[in-house]
Amino acid sequence: MGMVAITVNGSQPSNVFPPFILGSSAIASGDDVILFFTPGAGPSLVKGELEKIKVDGYPDLMELVEGFQMLGGRIMLCEITFDAKKDIKPEDIREGVEIVGATTFISEIKDATITFSF
Repeated sequence: MGMVAITVNGSQPSNVFPPFILGSSAIASGDDVILFFTPGAGPSLVKGELEKIKVDGYPDLMELVEGFQMLGGRIMLCEITFDAKKDIKPEDIREGVEIVGATTFISEIKDATITFSF
C-alpha cells in the first residue's frame, strides 16, 4: 500500500475532476490518498459548490467525492485560503475537509510514492 498526494490548484472542472477520478482509482488499488486544495481551489470546497460542477461525458462529481471519502480518502484545504479569499470563512467549508497548513500536508505525504498536481 502506497501514498498518493494530489494538489488541486483551481476550481475549474479541469482542476477538480482529475483528482477525484485518480484519487478514487488509487484508493481502489489499495493506496492512501490525500487531496490538498490550495487557495486557488478553495472556492470549490465551499458548501454547495461541488454540486454545481457538471460536465457532459464525465461521471457525477458528487458520487466521486462521496465515494472517495467513504473509501478513506482525505481532503485537505490550505488554511491560507481564508487570508487569500476574504469572502470564505471556515464555517463555509463542506463537511469532512481538514483545514491545515502546508507544513501539515508535507508531513502527512512525506512517504508519498506518487504525486500529481492539477
